Amino acid sequence: MAEKKTTTTTSKSSRPAKTAAAAAKKPAVKKPAAAKKPAAKRTTKKAEVPAAAKTTKKVSAARAKTKVERPAPARVPGRKERRGVVVSSAMDKTVVVRIDAVKAHSVYGKVVRRSRKLHVHDEHNAAGVGDLVRVVETRPLSATKRWRLLEILEKAK
Repeated sequence: MAEKKTTTTTSKSSRPAKTAAAAAKKPAVKKPAAAKKPAAKRTTKKAEVPAAAKTTKKVSAARAKTKVERPAPARVPGRKERRGVVVSSAMDKTVVVRIDAVKAHSVYGKVVRRSRKLHVHDEHNAAGVGDLVRVVETRPLSATKRWRLLEILEKAK
């Protein structure tokens, strides 16, 4: 036999009624803001620094030594080195270098020329189009730059 389920519904009368004190309460009134006093002006003046002194940065002695122009090392241990020709110098502190590889074909013996382009970091914007340069592998400097300019072997004519 099927049993009937009895459900109870809540009516509005079961809710507690508001008290007379809560009903008589007035809405909150915003108090007018107190008049603000103007901020006192500072009487102390900062020492005036000449414009030339503002533009120069203080550099530690160790940092100054690293910035000094040093000759390129003969060999950087543990790093790949390549020689190539600059094909573009339009970017700031970056040049595109074409590395040419000339190899004999393994089966036919024909000389095959292959080339690839590398984005190279040029700190001083010294290299120009057509220059023969020496580059060395380095840590990633940007999304495409993994090489650094060591020296310019021959300037373009």
